[in-house]
Amino acid sequence: MRLRRLPAVWLTLAVLATAGPALSQTPLPAEGQPDPLDSRDARRVERMEKVVRELRSIVFQLRDSGRPVVVQPADTDARLAEVGQRLGDLEQTLRGMNGSLERTTRDLDEARRDKAALTSQVQALTERLTALEGRLASAEPPPAEAAGPAPAPAGDPAKDFTQARQLMLAGDYDGAEAAFAGYVETYPDGPRAAEANYWWGKTLSVRGAHANAAQAYIAAIRGWPQTSWGPDAVVELARSLVALKKPADACQTLAEFARRYPKAPANIQSRAAATRTQAKCAA
Repeated sequence: MRLRRLPAVWLTLAVLATAGPALSQTPLPAEGQPDPLDSRDARRVERMEKVVRELRSIVFQLRDSGRPVVVQPADTDARLAEVGQRLGDLEQTLRGMNGSLERTTRDLDEARRDKAALTSQVQALTERLTALEGRLASAEPPPAEAAGPAPAPAGDPAKDFTQARQLMLAGDYDGAEAAFAGYVETYPDGPRAAEANYWWGKTLSVRGAHANAAQAYIAAIRGWPQTSWGPDAVVELARSLVALKKPADACQTLAEFARRYPKAPANIQSRAAATRTQAKCAA
């Protein structure tokens, strides 16, 4: 135990021995003479004395506890360098985040402008379709032959739609017409109501009921559905309008076809071009 206390005692004596001569070598000023220690030196001495007192307190405490005194070198500079590096990394990360936020804000603004423009276009097109539907409704279509009796509905939208399609595929256009008309009337808000209007228009076109067919096609393409039958429904509407001697409306419909369905199948593109020629649309 006594050997363990020796390093602590020797450390204290070394500190006192170092600080003592430094203090004793400073001559006291003569009476009436200015103090040779300026205020800065006085503060240094005070700090040294404070450090000595703290060291003595630490040494005595360690001596009383019986633990050896271990003096470790300070790593303040290394820690400051590490903190500086972390701050630099953080600043770089913040710059990157600010750049990403600015890009996101620009993209969001552009998306909002595009949405506003698209909303305006859809509104204009909806108004056109509504006006066209009104003109068709006010016209006096030739009396259509009565279709065959509609098959008894199954009470299930999916089954009724399948039954109507099977009639059409079998060549029973009268039965298919009645089935699709019944489907649209029974399920006006059903998930396949728009497609049912499209096929209903097809059966009406076969019979030459172009006014009724145009109304069915207009109901089918509201919202410009991106489906396999959507492009054909637009072209069929234009063909019905040509048959009704409404070439201007047909040309407007074909212009929307080219804009809404630029990747339509080649056969539909070909029929659209032929209809455009028939309606004498401007190039």
